[in-house]
Amino acid sequence: MSNEIVAPGSLPMQAGAGNLPPGYDSLLRDIKAEISSAHLRVHRVINTEMIEHYWRIGRIILERQEREGWGTKVTTRLSADLRTSFPNQRGYSPRSLRYMQHLASVWPEAIGPQAVAQLPWGHVRTLLDSLDDRPTRDFYAAEAVRHGWSRNVLVHHIETGLHLRQDVALNNFDATIPEGTDLLKELVKDPYRFDFTRLGDGHSELDLESALVDHVVRFLQELGVGFAFVGRQYPLQVGSQQFKMDLLFYHLRLHRYVVVELKIGRAQPEHLGKLGFYTAVVDDKVRDPERDDATLGILIAAHRDEDVVQYSLRGTNQPLAVTTYQTLPAELRPLLPSPEDLARVTHEVLEKHGGAEAREA
Repeated sequence: MSNEIVAPGSLPMQAGAGNLPPGYDSLLRDIKAEISSAHLRVHRVINTEMIEHYWRIGRIILERQEREGWGTKVTTRLSADLRTSFPNQRGYSPRSLRYMQHLASVWPEAIGPQAVAQLPWGHVRTLLDSLDDRPTRDFYAAEAVRHGWSRNVLVHHIETGLHLRQDVALNNFDATIPEGTDLLKELVKDPYRFDFTRLGDGHSELDLESALVDHVVRFLQELGVGFAFVGRQYPLQVGSQQFKMDLLFYHLRLHRYVVVELKIGRAQPEHLGKLGFYTAVVDDKVRDPERDDATLGILIAAHRDEDVVQYSLRGTNQPLAVTTYQTLPAELRPLLPSPEDLARVTHEVLEKHGGAEAREA
């Protein structure tokens, strides 16, 4: 006879999934989600307290320096004494103490309410190293917190000057999707930076498409948070004909497919007509209407005429946007090795390495 005590109205639970009461899977899922959420909240609180701690140390050092005229030698001695007093704690090297001073000088007011206090220390150091003014640092801090950027993504957006590229792409979202216009406008920036493709003058649309797929991780970083790559030259069967779109993505946060067409010249009305056709077909043949919202189309061209684009957008009821792209600036191209140079150097290194291995054998 079992000695197990069962609360009134509950079911005794035995080992084995077959004896679990209805709704147990949902219960487990909800509790796991709460535990994960709690871990994230605790981590954020601990991280914010650490950043505030570093800011307070930097503030103390700055105030004493201003009052008593201390130099860098005092910071070096201070670091040594702190590490002697707290041998099991890291983060008090001379370099770290200088970062703390810099942090306190850039944000002289209480740092707790600032977005930067919610970032990991590595992100904060990147902001201090890579940028020169407070407004720009605040912009990237807020965007990093909002989108959950990793440090590599933060570095990418700083290097490509995201804060200078906040123009809204020409679009017809107000007329086609009025309920989600603000979010959708944030989705498409103008221009995109494709300098990582190392394409110079004279590249074709196929060259650009191939380079973007070869660098798909960098391309996704440039597009922004939430994009997932679905396919290149994605086939669509319409009647007896088959069409192929340049690139197809899915936006995980907005639950929408995104068709991207690339043009190396100026955006033309017929380009938008074809893009509208593709988005309509994806809506009907690829999208799940119970889960996915209307498909978006983005035309990325090297140039555009605003008046031509605006008239073209009026002629379609598909949600479309037109933006531009930039490849490697002309003044930087001579500074980079050509593909032939890279092939020659690679061949020489392999030959040398192979020769060394032969001699060792």
